Amino acid sequence: MTHHRDLRHSRVLTSAGRSAPRTRAIRSGLASGAMALAAVASMAKVSLADEGGVSFWIPGFFGSMAATPQQPGFSFAAINYYTSVSAGADVAASRQVTSGNITANLNANLSGHLNANADLGIAVPSYVFAPTVLGGQAAVALLVPFGRNNASVDATLTGALGPIPFTASGGRSDSVTGFGDVIPQFSLRWNAGVNNFLTYITGDIPVGAYSATRLANLGMGHSAIDAGGGYTYFNPQTGHEFSAVLGFTYNLENPTTHYQSGVDMHLDVGASQFVTKQLQLGLVGYVYDQISCDSGSGDRLGCFESQVMGIGPQIGYVFPIGTTLQGYVNVKAYKEFDGDHRPDGWNAWLTFSISPAAPTPPSPTKAMITK
Repeated sequence: MTHHRDLRHSRVLTSAGRSAPRTRAIRSGLASGAMALAAVASMAKVSLADEGGVSFWIPGFFGSMAATPQQPGFSFAAINYYTSVSAGADVAASRQVTSGNITANLNANLSGHLNANADLGIAVPSYVFAPTVLGGQAAVALLVPFGRNNASVDATLTGALGPIPFTASGGRSDSVTGFGDVIPQFSLRWNAGVNNFLTYITGDIPVGAYSATRLANLGMGHSAIDAGGGYTYFNPQTGHEFSAVLGFTYNLENPTTHYQSGVDMHLDVGASQFVTKQLQLGLVGYVYDQISCDSGSGDRLGCFESQVMGIGPQIGYVFPIGTTLQGYVNVKAYKEFDGDHRPDGWNAWLTFSISPAAPTPPSPTKAMITK
């Protein structure tokens, strides 16, 4: 899907000259246009909401069985996340270029296309506590991503400085391999028959590969806090399951770019049917919506709230590993739609986890009769 959006505010760009002739004013306008083009070609965040069009929350992270209780002890999950997205831009701008005593209006149209592909492996060690906390089951987890991100952007700036038309084009490709930001998480779960409830809090520790001048990054360059709650209906007798988790992200300002992304709202849902005690089939989806404007002295485009939706299939399989452990494999994929101010496309998740198995109830023994 291609995005189209308009920039409806004006900015004042002032050159250093004090008494330059008209030809310098024209060159100044072209230089300003080239600077805007270079900004788009080198930093996709200029034309996308949530700085760089990238949010802390990865839509689709939660899915089926999100709020169901877990077995106490250590668990480990390995997630392979692949995404391919693109975005376009048609930005209409009215700028005023001032050069000494000469003033002219610069009307420019900026069109561009962004492509990005990321292949990430995410290690998730976790621990579930046996003692209850506030009547629920407490757990801690740590997400450690490692992978590769590739991005490319092409942009063309056309316009006129007064009666003088101009066109400037440029493009750039970039890639990075390394670790992403580390993400700790704390959660509580409660169970009441077929009804299960979840609350969680998580955040971003910005230690991943990041550079404000790089087109592709694995880190965000700023911290974030995310919290929310969820519900799972699961009936082991019928195999019916439905889960929904709603959360909100508060982004801190990027100290390098002085850009602060707005508050994000995200809803992850999953519905499935256990056709056997081990095999699970179903659907997954998400809704992502930025509910407040971007801000900060580094925000050059104003509010630009982003949104996207996604839906797709899932399949899961549970299997024993020895007598004390169990494994779980889940594959899910999303096709995105209704995107705005954010790249969209498709993404796929492959999850493999190992956790303690539920204890097997002891077999009944026959009472001995003595005479």
